[in-house]
Amino acid sequence: MAVDELDTRILRLLLERPRTSVREYARILGIARGTLQARLDRLERDGVITGTGPSLSPAALGHPVLAFVHIEVTQGRLDDVGDALAAVPEIVEAFSIAGGGDLLTRVVARDNAHLEDVIQKVISLPGVVRTRTEVALRERVAHRLLPLVESVGRAVRNSTYSS
Repeated sequence: MAVDELDTRILRLLLERPRTSVREYARILGIARGTLQARLDRLERDGVITGTGPSLSPAALGHPVLAFVHIEVTQGRLDDVGDALAAVPEIVEAFSIAGGGDLLTRVVARDNAHLEDVIQKVISLPGVVRTRTEVALRERVAHRLLPLVESVGRAVRNSTYSS
């Protein structure tokens, strides 16, 4: 799905001011509220906007330990293991990967002992061959999308002016 310059301006506002009303966004952008709503609906329908809920901190919820667990899976059991991982609340993300292992999970825990318990739970799942864990020490770049949106916006502007 191609985004244009107005789309990137909308996305930037959503990231910078997530608690602003649609009416206020329209005023800031200098466009009609209906135009903005149509754009938002299209961006959601096309999968560019994937959620509108609050961003939560696992650390503030009592789970300050963050680890990345690589999981090797018995051939043909990837879907089964993925479904089983979804039942483990401390696994906040899981991805199929190419390279070292079959799955990469992001795991949060209360402390190192709790992390070990979660890893033992994962190891005991049918289809899991082995795991490899890397514990995060400090976040260096927080999850962010604004620089990407700005880069896409620059590319759109540059292609518009060079045409």
